[in-house]
Amino acid sequence: MTAYAIAYLRNIKFGDDIIEYLQRVDATLAPYDGHFIVHGDDAEPIEGEWSGAPIVIEFPDYDHLRGWYDSPAYREILHLRTDNADSTVVFVNGCGRDHKATDVLV
Repeated sequence: MTAYAIAYLRNIKFGDDIIEYLQRVDATLAPYDGHFIVHGDDAEPIEGEWSGAPIVIEFPDYDHLRGWYDSPAYREILHLRTDNADSTVVFVNGCGRDHKATDVLV
């Protein structure tokens, strides 16, 4: 089942470290078949407060997602982001296209 890394970044200090992170992160995703499906585009707050950059990275499954996040290549650059932005990051499994809202009641 598809899995997602979802991040909400705020107070990003755009400097050399963030630029280096952006230049290197794609190479860390490739071995795990991860790819961005949302990457920092302006978000339109419809309900509640929002002042940051949304990021969603899709992986084939949860094992690929964890493998990427725990990989030496990603761990080497992680601090470039965490030292220069406030962030909330969650991992979540996706659901199939045939999922219905009431499926969670079972």
